[in-house]
Amino acid sequence: MNLRFQTLADWLAWQETLHPSRIDLRLERIGGVWQRLHPELRPGRLPCAVITVGGTNGKGSCVAYLEAWYRAAGYHCGAYTSPHLLQYNERVRIDGEMATDAELCAAFARIDQVRAEASLTYFEFGTLAALDLFVRAGVEIALLEVGLGGRLDAVNIIDADVALVASIGFDHTAWLGDTLDLIAFEKAGIFRAGQPAVIGQRDAPARLRERAGEIGALPMQLGQEFDWSSEAGQWAWHGANGKRYAALPAPALRGRHQLDNAAAALCAMEQLSDRLPVNLAAIRQGLLRVKLDGRFTVRPGRPTWILDVAHNDQAALTLAENLARYPCAGRRLAVLSLLADKDASAVIAPLAPLIEAWHLARSASDRGMALEDLTAALAKSESTASYVAHPDLDQALAAAAAQAGPDDLILVFGSFVTVEAALRSSIIATV
Repeated sequence: MNLRFQTLADWLAWQETLHPSRIDLRLERIGGVWQRLHPELRPGRLPCAVITVGGTNGKGSCVAYLEAWYRAAGYHCGAYTSPHLLQYNERVRIDGEMATDAELCAAFARIDQVRAEASLTYFEFGTLAALDLFVRAGVEIALLEVGLGGRLDAVNIIDADVALVASIGFDHTAWLGDTLDLIAFEKAGIFRAGQPAVIGQRDAPARLRERAGEIGALPMQLGQEFDWSSEAGQWAWHGANGKRYAALPAPALRGRHQLDNAAAALCAMEQLSDRLPVNLAAIRQGLLRVKLDGRFTVRPGRPTWILDVAHNDQAALTLAENLARYPCAGRRLAVLSLLADKDASAVIAPLAPLIEAWHLARSASDRGMALEDLTAALAKSESTASYVAHPDLDQALAAAAAQAGPDDLILVFGSFVTVEAALRSSIIATV
């Protein structure tokens, strides 16, 4: 086997330079490489059940629920997610364990050996590696999270047995379109004829369900074919044909919106119940054990730190709702750092009434939003809070920590890059 590189870091650095574009939404190249990598498989198929999860927000949570449930039920489960927070290996998990450097390097070498002249992107290499490792491990269920969009995303080379779109909102508009209908069309690309198409949003754009019908998929939408209800401090799920799960514990993930995500994931899992049954005890256990870093992650202390990857209007609104409910005896401070392609005004707006002091920072990413744009967006908001602009996140974190009292709360948010840098910071690492 050709081992072009010896370390994972070397492989990843090379992949970032291989293709002329960071994003190239086409399936022909990666589809051809996949067929050469595993010619024994039917095109578009894995030798296991597949649930593909897309959406603007909520897809990571839905994968986390599904992974928790299938693991609690004892199934051999593979999960592919992106992006990662602290290390690349987080993206590929088998039975809850991250793929090792050696496993990923071996997969990359196999891909490199068969790709011929195809100049794969960083994400395409990662997707092929995950799929290859799942096949070799013989997983019984593969959970695939869409990276961007759906129709032309790399994971869509695989036909899903069940497809789930968690929500539709504005994000990546340069790639997906600047209307919700256009975005819905792209997200619906993971639906397949004759297969369940789960929609986890009550007020999803009508175009999403319409497109499912046009494709010939079987739409199942929150509030229509399935729903959840509160039940004396617990909750219940009910679906078609009178199917019901009662006395379910609140999910370990915070926020009322997580019941929508859990209900949608449960609907997706239910569609495979004849093939991969999961009992009520495993569902309850998974709800209590589910974990997803970077989504309203609380680091208790004096002050308390809260980390969230929210970076679009929909996610910011959810974050604001969670923040408003979280007990805080003192002030709420915020450290914000965004990427340049985000709508800063839309992200700031729902949080502005809650924050009493802002610390704005330029992202360490070369795609970071300029401080001038961040401060301009804050100035246009209804916030009357003070703010300070910092040249980097470390200085913003240090300034927020110095300003905060023991009863205060510091929110750090704006992107995966922001939360990653915060987690690596010595200021938060010791909390």
